[in-house]
Amino acid sequence: MDDKNLMQDILMLEKGVCDLYMHGTIESPTPNVNQAFKTALNDSLCMQDDIYKKMQAKGWYQTEQADQSKMNTLKQKFTNMSAQG
Repeated sequence: MDDKNLMQDILMLEKGVCDLYMHGTIESPTPNVNQAFKTALNDSLCMQDDIYKKMQAKGWYQTEQADQSKMNTLKQKFTNMSAQG
């Protein structure tokens, strides 16, 4: 396995961990448990961001600029939905 594939696997695992911690935070029954999940989620989000930045720096994680007209259309759609709300 090459470095790129290894980093992709690590990033996907870290995203899965973030998802689990997010649900733990939402569903936690007590303030202490909630805080523990929040702390773990924040730590995992920071790790995910570090991994992403390293992959992007090596050209292993490509992103593309969103089309501004599509963003404006979506913004208008959701603005109209909330106004009708």
